[in-house]
Amino acid sequence: MSNKLKDVLSQIERQEFATETGRAVHTKMQHIVIKKDAFIGDISLCEKISSHPNLLSFFDEKSKTEVPVAGYINGRFVSRRIDRLVINDDKKEVSILDYKTDVDKSTFHDKYVAQIKEYVTLLYGIYPEYKIHAYLLWLNDFSLEEVL
Repeated sequence: MSNKLKDVLSQIERQEFATETGRAVHTKMQHIVIKKDAFIGDISLCEKISSHPNLLSFFDEKSKTEVPVAGYINGRFVSRRIDRLVINDDKKEVSILDYKTDVDKSTFHDKYVAQIKEYVTLLYGIYPEYKIHAYLLWLNDFSLEEVL
């Protein structure tokens, strides 16, 4: 087998591994609920989330997970799924969180920011009077990035 073919196969294997790992972590994340000191879901992830006060509202019992949102952007129908969404009607705010499992944050950063902007555009169609906050949660180091 040629080295080029081995390199291509190795790249495919790495991509498949990354995709499967990402799916598994997303599944674990969607089942997490944190009620004060009570954890539901993967304990190690709950502990990491609990150590970041800015994340807690995304994982309490009022938060929504895997929220479908759809509409038209520039005449094109767009359908997406938001990892975590919190609505605060008192403050007229919506906050969204999208998880990313990438180790190198720069590789797809522009793509992820564009994705978040689509979420925000779609949400403004639903919540025109609300301020929308958008974040990326980088799961490899549990850092939170405010996008909008």
